[in-house]
Amino acid sequence: MAFLTEDTSPQLEITDLSMSFGGITAAENVSLNIMEGEISSIIGPNGAGKTTVFNCVSGIYRAQKGSIRFEGREIMGMKPHRIARLGIARAFQNIELFRGMTVLENLMSARGYRMNYGLLRAALYFGRCMEQETKGRDEVEEVIDFLDLQHVRKTPVGSLPYGLQKRVELGRALAMKPKLLLVDEPVSGMNLEETEDMARYILDIHEEMAMTIVLIEHDMGLVMDLSHRVTVLNFGVKIAEGSPEEIAHNPDVIQAYLGEEKR
Repeated sequence: MAFLTEDTSPQLEITDLSMSFGGITAAENVSLNIMEGEISSIIGPNGAGKTTVFNCVSGIYRAQKGSIRFEGREIMGMKPHRIARLGIARAFQNIELFRGMTVLENLMSARGYRMNYGLLRAALYFGRCMEQETKGRDEVEEVIDFLDLQHVRKTPVGSLPYGLQKRVELGRALAMKPKLLLVDEPVSGMNLEETEDMARYILDIHEEMAMTIVLIEHDMGLVMDLSHRVTVLNFGVKIAEGSPEEIAHNPDVIQAYLGEEKR
């Protein structure tokens, strides 16, 4: 965490983001900044609008109102593959892996958007094609080593335990070499040992790769231990933002989670 400084600027700026589906408002005038080099968490009860924000940032949804700027560039309305090329990657809550493919093949599939060669070079496998494929393979192998997946690298992911599949999902996002990593509920459905392992990997990614990370997570212990800053949504509205300590004692947050009356 040492690479955060007082001069650190927002890497991602979300301003007045609003998104609705029919008569249901999923996000209403949500504004937040993600500072370069931090671990930030977005929390809130089910249906609070957390994943909607992620979907807008990654280009799956286009909000009806607002602005999303990444490194000073407006990205709202861009296609997902263009946003990925700018350096934003995402690990999904519901595992989105190719179950019949091996761990290695799944991670290599994330490299496709970085390849820049024509059909002829691909068919003959020479020149730029060979160079980029070799480089991509080397970088994927680094991710496999980093996440301790060597022993399952040639195993179809559909046969892996749930906790390992979640790690492969994280690895596929890392294989894209992002600047900003969005991680949606990384420890949902995990046991204590798997949760502790995932927390360690997230910290290692942040510290060793100097990567900005945004988490959506219901495990408050994980959020409080890892985050520099926490944003709280409830019914699509931002109700609080601050350090983990400030959020833990915020009466609006306590009310949103527990339904208790404010005093």
